[in-house]
Amino acid sequence: MLNELMSNIDWSEIGYATLDTLSMLGGSLLFTLILGLPLGVLLFLTAKRQLLEQPYVYGVLSFLVNILRSVPFVILLIIMIPFTVLLTGTSLGVAGAIPPLVVGATPFFARLVETALREVDRGIIEATQAMGANTRQIVFKALLPEAMPGMMAAVTVTAITLVSYAAMSGVIGGGGLGDLAIRFGYQRFQTDVMVVTVVLLLVLVQVLQMIGDRLVIHFSRK
Repeated sequence: MLNELMSNIDWSEIGYATLDTLSMLGGSLLFTLILGLPLGVLLFLTAKRQLLEQPYVYGVLSFLVNILRSVPFVILLIIMIPFTVLLTGTSLGVAGAIPPLVVGATPFFARLVETALREVDRGIIEATQAMGANTRQIVFKALLPEAMPGMMAAVTVTAITLVSYAAMSGVIGGGGLGDLAIRFGYQRFQTDVMVVTVVLLLVLVQVLQMIGDRLVIHFSRK
């Protein structure tokens, strides 16, 4: 009975697609953190009534972030094909999916970082300033440590968002579970393949959320 229900399932292909999804998630999350964290910190520092208040700089950065956040990811995938090919040599597979994933997630993560930093008690910043700390010391010794629970929550939300983005990248042949679901589940009407890929994506999201919740609790206790 079970074999009949899953007659179209090729578990080796499912395994490879899962590894591709994990590769896309890991690679894009790494670059998103590298680019999004300093961008979020800069947005916070240059905002009104902050340490490096620069209305013009903040306005330009905020405008660019808002533009990138407002573009639907499927459209972004298509728009970025020429740039992706120039950067990686291909618009297909894991390598072709990572650039649009990073561009789509970085402004999202930067806003979450900015929000987490805004939640830090201003009294902590003022106390650190009173002790003679410079901006760099305030950021690394006070702001980031105090905002760490919020930052971990931001990383978790971003990682889960990247899972959905990675699945959508299957539209342009980005590989992974999304590509498998589209090619076999949708185009060939193989419902069993579609169900399995959706279940695996749900499991991945649940695991990421559990890990994120534990990290938030861990840093909240410090």
